[in-house]
Amino acid sequence: MKLLRERTSDVVKGRPRTPADLVFMGASQQRDLQLLKEVKGWIEPNGAIWVVRPKGGRSALRDTDLIDAGLAAGLVDNKIASFSDTHGAMRFVFRLRDRPK
Repeated sequence: MKLLRERTSDVVKGRPRTPADLVFMGASQQRDLQLLKEVKGWIEPNGAIWVVRPKGGRSALRDTDLIDAGLAAGLVDNKIASFSDTHGAMRFVFRLRDRPK
């Protein structure tokens, strides 16, 4: 949070008051991915959710677990990034045809 706040003043922990462009959520176990269904309501129609998780052998989650959870929540993955030395992130968005009006 500290690093984000150094770059912008528009950082909220927890549910934002209004829809956000970006939401970052952490996941370390399968049950954490259930939160995607709720968090998708926190973003703008053209916004994104970054799911941050431990990399490689440190994680109980595989890429396919995240992809499946995203699809179950009505989202699709469209980018993977290295978040840090120990964590990676996958971005989820609404499909164009499924974006709320």
